[in-house]
Amino acid sequence: MMYEGDFRVGDVLSAACPSTVTRVEQGVTGDHVAVRWPWWEIDTDSEFGQWNGIVALGVGSGGHVSPDVETELFRTDPPPEQLKAGDVCRVGVPPTVVHVTAVDHHDPPLETVWLPHPTQTVTVLRRGLPYRDFPDGSHLDGSGYTIHPGDGVPFSFELLMRPYASLQVGDEVADAVGRAWRFDGPWDWTAFDGESAGAGPEWPLGLLTRAGTPCSAEDAEAVVTSTASGSHQETVRDWMSLTEASPTP
Repeated sequence: MMYEGDFRVGDVLSAACPSTVTRVEQGVTGDHVAVRWPWWEIDTDSEFGQWNGIVALGVGSGGHVSPDVETELFRTDPPPEQLKAGDVCRVGVPPTVVHVTAVDHHDPPLETVWLPHPTQTVTVLRRGLPYRDFPDGSHLDGSGYTIHPGDGVPFSFELLMRPYASLQVGDEVADAVGRAWRFDGPWDWTAFDGESAGAGPEWPLGLLTRAGTPCSAEDAEAVVTSTASGSHQETVRDWMSLTEASPTP
């Protein structure tokens, strides 16, 4: 299904951006190629400096592969090795499976050197890239590539999987063996008995509270129905099969 709503950590998406004509401002240098960005406008009133309208894309042409290259979504046509400064090319994102590692909302909008200023930041990793691929010293620290939905770049997203779609962050549930849990994300469960989460909650789940208040019958039914078959571990396996990655803690 095409997705235009909110994003959640753990979402598996197919992300794409139409290929658009632009110009190479510099040839391939190290792990990057610099292109004139076809979507943003320069914020002439920015207090953080003056942007020149150029964006460097990771291309992996050097002797090593940097984190920027690993996480890069955008591709050029022709490919970078066939480009030099001044060439006309196209830049876009072919349909790419990603998983969401972080979501941040900005109110007021994030101050940037381009327009429009972002109101949301969604961080993703491409299929096959677990967060563990990035050392603690990396500036990415396992998070991935940042997208700002609604900032003028015409991304489209197809939602492939949302683990625990019937739950909301902060929900409290009881599992099939009587343990009570707090849900803070598909890979973030806290057992109220103080014991280790172990293999996670045992399905089916019963919703106890939502937003700190007793849940409605409708919400409770949705949770019971969605966890009537399968298991937490099966959900993890299905997610890992789609992402070829390990869950981000």
